[in-house]
Amino acid sequence: MIGTKRSAQSGVALFVSLIFLLLLTLVGVAAMKSATLQEKMSGNVRLKNESFQAAEAGLREGEGFIAADANEAVLAGCAQCVAAGCQTPDFSSVSGGQGACGVWRQAALGGGFYQLQKLGTSSAAINVDLGESVTLYRVTAVATVGNSTTAVESIYARN
Repeated sequence: MIGTKRSAQSGVALFVSLIFLLLLTLVGVAAMKSATLQEKMSGNVRLKNESFQAAEAGLREGEGFIAADANEAVLAGCAQCVAAGCQTPDFSSVSGGQGACGVWRQAALGGGFYQLQKLGTSSAAINVDLGESVTLYRVTAVATVGNSTTAVESIYARN
């Protein structure tokens, strides 16, 4: 019988492998946290993009309402805003209403809302022939998708 001599092992290999396993676990947990954070950020970017697109659709619908010849009589009935009435509309609690100016109207596409404000007349508007008198309207549109709310504005000149 051949004799075997047992060498005295002090467990260093086990200790080193456990430390290595702990480091790999920490790297894995950090990678998962990073992936989760990136997923949340990309979801928020998607919601922001969708709310911007819905608000933009509402803005274009409001501008189309002003541009339509069929709405000329309705717009003529809008009172010109003065002083505090010319401030940007409060969009913290938006709900649809009836009328042309000064009320939130639900946009047909995108689920947003828009509001028109008659700012007055001008003969020095940009992109309009010099001396031509136009009526200026502010169009404010707002849309909420998920937890993202976007508001956009434009000034529209109608002659």
